[in-house]
Amino acid sequence: MADYTFTRTLDADLATAEARATSALKDEGFGVLTEIDVQATLKKKIDVDVPGYKILGACNPPLAHQAIQAEPRIGAMLPCNVILRDLGDGRTEVAAIDPVASMAAIENDELDRVATEVRDRLQRVVAAL
Repeated sequence: MADYTFTRTLDADLATAEARATSALKDEGFGVLTEIDVQATLKKKIDVDVPGYKILGACNPPLAHQAIQAEPRIGAMLPCNVILRDLGDGRTEVAAIDPVASMAAIENDELDRVATEVRDRLQRVVAAL
């Protein structure tokens, strides 16, 4: 799969996968700040039917604070997105952004340190599913 996410396929429906992902995020110090139901939004806005797809905006407040202190405009790249995608047959793909990959263009050693910590935590989240 893509090099900019950590991905795992679960034998679970979207709602179950979302509950598991939210719990695993909490265990690593993340809360879900935003939830975008892409399926419902696309149906409402452009009347198309797509499989279940949600974007969770996850944030670890202490690490977000460190990142903003290191790079004040980094908020344009926050929060860390985690997607839930219904694959059918009772399977759901969960993918979390790799913050190190997404912030590679920013040359800031302190931000690199924070991004590495966030990456390690998000990798553990996906592995725990």
